[in-house]
Amino acid sequence: MTASGDADIESLRKRTYRPLDVFLLVSIIFLFLAMSAVVAAVVIAVKRPECFDLQGKGASGQTAFKMENFVYLDAKSSDLMNSTMPWEVVDYGEGTSKGSLFEFNQKQNALQTKQAGMYFIYVVLNLTCTHRDNCTPGRLHVQVGDKLTCEVELQSEPRVTKKCWTVSKVEREKLLTQMTVPKTGLTNWKLELKGSGLGMFLVD
Repeated sequence: MTASGDADIESLRKRTYRPLDVFLLVSIIFLFLAMSAVVAAVVIAVKRPECFDLQGKGASGQTAFKMENFVYLDAKSSDLMNSTMPWEVVDYGEGTSKGSLFEFNQKQNALQTKQAGMYFIYVVLNLTCTHRDNCTPGRLHVQVGDKLTCEVELQSEPRVTKKCWTVSKVEREKLLTQMTVPKTGLTNWKLELKGSGLGMFLVD
């Protein structure tokens, strides 16, 4: 084949690949914008957990139904000990803070999804030293199933807020939240019920 023929083939290849390159570029931009929207939602949820603190706030039944892909549970006990953390669903207008996509077993404190998918999971822990200068330092460990681990260092600060989150694939499985404290305990520390909670929503 002549040099001219080779050049023609190379030119044809470039013209063939060009639309594909454009398609890939557009796809990457679209995915970037989609992920940016998800990240924005994550930032709002983590930085402003009060948006999901629904205690005592009214809402219409229609609003409650719009929350079918979302669940928020309030902390139910202030005690820090080795245990399965107790949670409770929040009454919200004519509905609750538990969307229809989720089941919550109050006796087992188990949260379960009805649909497999990618979920944004977050925990907010507000802790207070009840006797200043007499609180045992240590590390509090909270784990939501095998999906999210949250560790809080409790030292000299009388008030500590820790926000942990992840995006993880969740099957139709029960998620228990396990709390673990040091062997020496965390004397005079308590979990503030207001603002402490567990939330999930379906991403994809």
